[in-house]
Amino acid sequence: MSPRHFLTTQDWSRAELDALLAQAAAFKRARLGRQLEGRSIALLFFNSSMRTRTSFELGAHQLGGKAIVLSPGKDAWPIEFDTGAVMDGEAEEHVTEVARVLSRYVDLIGVRAFPKFRDWSVDREDKVIRAFAKYATVPVINMETITHPCQELAHVMALQEHFGTTDLRGKKYVLTWTWHPRPLNTAVANSALLIATRYGMDVTLLCPTPEYALDERYMAFARENAAENGGSLTVSHDIESAYRGAHAVYAKSWGALPYFGRWEQEKPIRDAHRHFIVDEAKMALTDGAAFSHCLPLRRNVKATDAVMDSPACIAIDEAENRLHVQKAIMAALAG
Repeated sequence: MSPRHFLTTQDWSRAELDALLAQAAAFKRARLGRQLEGRSIALLFFNSSMRTRTSFELGAHQLGGKAIVLSPGKDAWPIEFDTGAVMDGEAEEHVTEVARVLSRYVDLIGVRAFPKFRDWSVDREDKVIRAFAKYATVPVINMETITHPCQELAHVMALQEHFGTTDLRGKKYVLTWTWHPRPLNTAVANSALLIATRYGMDVTLLCPTPEYALDERYMAFARENAAENGGSLTVSHDIESAYRGAHAVYAKSWGALPYFGRWEQEKPIRDAHRHFIVDEAKMALTDGAAFSHCLPLRRNVKATDAVMDSPACIAIDEAENRLHVQKAIMAALAG
């Protein structure tokens, strides 16, 4: 029987997600446990990390388990992912062997692998983690690829704590694009769209132009989620109307998908919208909204110091919750 993976929250029912959040809340009250005693997890980082590595490694330890951290191409052999590849380049071994061997050693595998940012039609296939899920015989956890499901749960947990309820229906939620000097991954934006609609909020995706809309796969999931859970989805390019009356504002930078691999052409459009920064004037339009960001955040680029340091900012709570929700995920998958 194939193992249960945690690749995207769309593969998990709302009841299952609620159970993970309840377990995360329990771990937040009492951090230590024995759910992973005698168990281990291999954490493969194809990209750099601070919160993800710290929270997974520490989470495994707090539950009595052992985490092995690997960086393929740095402290581990480079890996090939293409089927039928003639491996006469940099890669020393194929994912078919890597996933199967690690499955003999450990009980869980975590994978962090960002897009290559050259061709979205290729990146959207999420080849790296899907290959591990195909060949591994133990559960695989998405530590961020083209979605970030662990961040999703930490985010919704922080919102529930802030509002003092697990029922987020009726809340106006603004997912706003912000400027960044470089085009970034759409993963957190995709995930915010998925989880906010999954929990029945009235979601506004605020972005500079239609070119910054997210992949239709995630837009379609969001529309389905909204219909099933009593929320709504609106796309807006108007800052004032988007912010007005909002209960939650979530900021993220991302590159426009049509310009993947042609970033110099996208740059003038991106640079013309630096005013999308989250500042006091925009937050004053809201209904006392909570503000958050997945971190890392460039202050006074994505959000001002005043916003980040205000009592309405729950970004630190969200970051802490990564530890608790990932422990819940590991415990659930390890059985």
